[in-house]
Amino acid sequence: MSHDALRASAKAYYEARLQTHGPTPAGVDWNSQASQDLRFRQLERLWEADPDASLIDYGCGYGAMATFVRQRGHRGPYIGFDVSDAMVASARDHMSGLPACLVTTRRDQLEPADYAVSSGVFNVKQDASDEDWTGYVWETVADLAALGARGFAFNALTLYSDADRRRPDLYYADPLDCFDRCKRTYSRFVSLLHDYPLYEFTIIVRR
Repeated sequence: MSHDALRASAKAYYEARLQTHGPTPAGVDWNSQASQDLRFRQLERLWEADPDASLIDYGCGYGAMATFVRQRGHRGPYIGFDVSDAMVASARDHMSGLPACLVTTRRDQLEPADYAVSSGVFNVKQDASDEDWTGYVWETVADLAALGARGFAFNALTLYSDADRRRPDLYYADPLDCFDRCKRTYSRFVSLLHDYPLYEFTIIVRR
């Protein structure tokens, strides 16, 4: 499958979730608010020492991270990006009272920010092959790297998940391969976070 086809399939999947569950963690396929916030706290390590840094949320969904970062004291510009018009409309409503927060469906409107992060966009591959989805993942990581002038971060389900609990429609990445690729390609300063109680990991790349 082409990457455009994979992107379109993911868009349809998440729009269906949003229609069913509304602007909630379930609307972006998370189990709970607590698990969503735990993921955000891992990503936050990228910018926590610089509350005035600009931040791109790549695959922002309904804008939950915007609320999270403002509640945690982040003051810099927040720019949400999502390919779904429905998600972006929901995000605009969700962050309407938050200062310095924008959201767009237009990739060509994004200029590099200090940091770029992505949460959950690699998890649901549906019926795509692992080979096709892996190519899509690394194309997206390259885009994150291009948008994060001072660093970027992303998370993914871990290949270390129990084999009998894995689902065929989900993508389980090799955390060691992700670390190695990012270390060799993007920066000497890479962190692999695999010590929080979810079946996933977070990669943080600093420049």
